[in-house]
Amino acid sequence: MPSRPGLDRRVIVQKAAQIADEQGLHNLTLAAVATKLGVRLPSLYNHIGGLANLNLGLAALGLRELGAQLSKAAVGKTGDEAIIAIANAYRVFAHTRPGLYEATLHAPDPDDDEMQTEAKNVVDILLTVLQPYELSDDDALHVVRGLRSIAHGFVSLEAAGAFGHALTLDESYHQLISTFMQGLKAKSR
Repeated sequence: MPSRPGLDRRVIVQKAAQIADEQGLHNLTLAAVATKLGVRLPSLYNHIGGLANLNLGLAALGLRELGAQLSKAAVGKTGDEAIIAIANAYRVFAHTRPGLYEATLHAPDPDDDEMQTEAKNVVDILLTVLQPYELSDDDALHVVRGLRSIAHGFVSLEAAGAFGHALTLDESYHQLISTFMQGLKAKSR
């Protein structure tokens, strides 16, 4: 297979994200990416330094897309409404981009400027919507961690099929986020 014109890191990462979403991040290989792109495996190494480097690109792309979804969800909203919208957007992102979502779960590599920037953007979105609660800087970061932990825990259990009861998952998630919001309001008083 010849090298394909227009092949670059961005194209490779996008194709890898598609494969990860369809087959799971754990099933992603450079060989699978090369096959999907119609190129030889060595052609990828001109743009990607290996699977670890590809995973960093996926994490940065995932954080960028997640940040865009959270930002879009929060536009025109404040306070509780903004946080609920963000929590819902987080869940939707995890469902619609499961492989890419999984790539975002590790703390950003301190030596990777792109990942650091994208992770900071996501946190900054959350910190912005938390401003009306007048939390200290440390408390606001604790709230960001808490919201992420709650949303991630739910979507992970949901994806694993761990909820077998007949109750609707949407209502369970809504009640979970509502309970979190009550705690947030109590903390900000």
